[in-house]
Amino acid sequence: MRANSKSYKDPTMKQLVGKLNDLWPEHSVALSIPKEIDAAKEKIEGVEETEGRDGAKITTVVATPGQGTDRVQEVSYTDTKVIGNGSFGVVFQARLCDTGELVAIKKVLQDRRFKNRELQIMRKLEHCNIVKLLYFFYSSGEKRDEVFLNLVLEYIPETVYKVARQYAKTKQTIPINFIRLYMYQLFRSLAYIHSLGICHRDIKPQNLLLDPETAVLKLCDFGSAKQLLHGEPNVSYICSRYYRAPELIFGAINYTTKIDVWSAGCVLAELLLGQPIFPGDSGVDQLVEVIKVLGTPTREQIREMNPNYTEFKFPQIKSHPWQKVFRIRTPPEAINLVSQLLEYTPSARITPLKACAHPFFDELRQEGNHTLPNGREMPPLFNFTEHELSIQPSLIPQLLPKHLQSTVPKRSTNSGPGGEGGAAAAASSNETSRVGAGTITNSNNAGNVASTNTAPIAVAAPTDS
Repeated sequence: MRANSKSYKDPTMKQLVGKLNDLWPEHSVALSIPKEIDAAKEKIEGVEETEGRDGAKITTVVATPGQGTDRVQEVSYTDTKVIGNGSFGVVFQARLCDTGELVAIKKVLQDRRFKNRELQIMRKLEHCNIVKLLYFFYSSGEKRDEVFLNLVLEYIPETVYKVARQYAKTKQTIPINFIRLYMYQLFRSLAYIHSLGICHRDIKPQNLLLDPETAVLKLCDFGSAKQLLHGEPNVSYICSRYYRAPELIFGAINYTTKIDVWSAGCVLAELLLGQPIFPGDSGVDQLVEVIKVLGTPTREQIREMNPNYTEFKFPQIKSHPWQKVFRIRTPPEAINLVSQLLEYTPSARITPLKACAHPFFDELRQEGNHTLPNGREMPPLFNFTEHELSIQPSLIPQLLPKHLQSTVPKRSTNSGPGGEGGAAAAASSNETSRVGAGTITNSNNAGNVASTNTAPIAVAAPTDS
């Protein structure tokens, strides 16, 4: 049974009990040995290593497709090399023999008692701004009965974190038009997963993959993600520092997907500033930085974050004007969006889809030249599916460029989930994916999206920053 962490006065003990509780089987976790692992015994026996014509090692495994059918198939890959590692496991880069496609293989130790939550979630996801799970397979370890789960993911060469660091080395920030393009795609991915009740719980620049040629952004690393259920407690010790919502710092266990919205607000502010907006080596330090900007939270705001803290008396600090937080040339619309994302009260934070409809992104919706600095077309921005347009139908007039709104039946703006609005948009995706984006120009003359020679990884390892 779960331990009651509230019965412990020592904060370290509370944190320990909280972490142990997180290991306890939750809604999406099965206590019995999953059938997949049971069947994996036979699959593991099918792992073969051979030598190709050029002498390169070829590994052939029995894998299951990430989406759709559960019918297993043989998959061969070569040119394997380690590109990342951490407490979660190891990430390899490899090349599929059949297609020549580069992939990232995330290898994690599989607890035989439980299903892997990351796998269960990723098999549900299919979106142009979320890294795609191509296959998964199991392999044996050095120890007896040791089983590893291998997630075969599409490989994307950069991250927002690396690109931002490249600009920071020259004391510059990412050009505002790229910030606009990247953040729009992030909010679109969040709107999608939140509509499924899934909270990522680790939004940060390191988990935002970028293709420097196409400017496509994809959200990755669902190792901390969870489908949140009303009334079911969750651990508060989640999310990387600098991006933790205040309710998490206050120890809330009944939080919502709005913790991702706060994290996204921190990412936007960081890209505008060129450095984290709320740095700190501990939760207390970070909370102090938040209070410096937002001021001391009211009793009502504290109650919304965690009712257990309403009797605490905090020093009264006045809020700092947002205009003074950012540089003079920062667009007012960007500052306004940040202010709607970084709200103490979780329910007061703007929704991801409403963020996509915010005036800050209006330039993306303008009709005209729609190319990147390298001459390539803009990535798909308005190829909304029927499901996406059913999330908040009233936003359709603000989401779609005016010259595309005629493609969506008027009744779709009043329909609920599962409405018909997205059908027209999806049917015309070839047009909408290329229209109304505007030209991306490099306002600070720092060249196109920075590219580095460091080893990129498609699944970012958990870090403290």
